Amino acid sequence: MDVYLVPVARDRHELYCEVPDEPETEQPAEPPRGFIARIRARFRAVLAEAERERRQARAASPQDGWIARVRIRAMRWIAESIAEQRLLWHLRSQTKACLFYPDDLDEGRAMADMRGQLTKDFERHRLWLAFHAVAFVLSGLLALVPGPNVIAYYFAFRLVGHYFSMRGANQGLTCVEWTTEKSAPLAELRRAIGLEPEIRERRVHDVALRLRLEHLASFFERTAVPS
Repeated sequence: MDVYLVPVARDRHELYCEVPDEPETEQPAEPPRGFIARIRARFRAVLAEAERERRQARAASPQDGWIARVRIRAMRWIAESIAEQRLLWHLRSQTKACLFYPDDLDEGRAMADMRGQLTKDFERHRLWLAFHAVAFVLSGLLALVPGPNVIAYYFAFRLVGHYFSMRGANQGLTCVEWTTEKSAPLAELRRAIGLEPEIRERRVHDVALRLRLEHLASFFERTAVPS
């Protein structure tokens, strides 16, 4: 697994990776048994649908009904949540990873930044896991209301997501064997932060092409450029 320490300010970095989309699997002949198994199956189904929406990049139009517009916006929000947590989710199954870091940064500082971010992610997702677990239990009271319990589904999705993220952060801190490699293109991103928008956009896209990272430009604009 390749992980990139992306400069988003003069002295601040964010971890980034790109993971190929998982192939869609056939639905099992029988529905999963047990509450946890059903939640996990529903979680994977929602992720697959959100990934399809992300690849199609379809925006809501006035011709769509309000239900379709709400669904498209919800899938877009879920896809963005996936993008933010994809690195941690993928780390859960890794035992080796390579950290690419800007060549204007010391290796020790790069490793410290990486471990510091994973530690912060672990603590943050552990806190949110506890919050959403309580909220999910309380949302069960709405089961008395006729119709699907949309609020419970929302908290269940967030609960599973934070659990996966917490496990990934812990895996990266305790089990993954890390190697490092300097990257000159990543250092160019730091110098691009203060450029004019058009020049910065060309520079960032050039770096993304050199690193073969399809979504790096949008990640950089979202994290490094003030709105």
